[in-house]
Amino acid sequence: MILARVLGNIVATKKNQRYESASIMLCQQVTPEGQETATTVLALNAVDAGVGDTVLIVQEGWSASTTSTGKAGAAIDSAIVGVVDYVDLLKDEK
Repeated sequence: MILARVLGNIVATKKNQRYESASIMLCQQVTPEGQETATTVLALNAVDAGVGDTVLIVQEGWSASTTSTGKAGAAIDSAIVGVVDYVDLLKDEK
């Protein structure tokens, strides 16, 4: 799973018919502390996430495919599977 922030929507005038009802989002990977990284990823939006949301992305073909389209076998690498409310980290022990 990848923790990321949604940067925006990707508009595609033509899509494979399996993806017609799915939106595509541009996401930037973040650390658990919320720091941005240089890694971005395109992911199908399976949970109605919006710009600015922190999300969980699955990057495994079978899970991404069935979560985002409801059908197994679609050629999808990444899907947003959850919107994160907050990240609770343990304090450093000294």
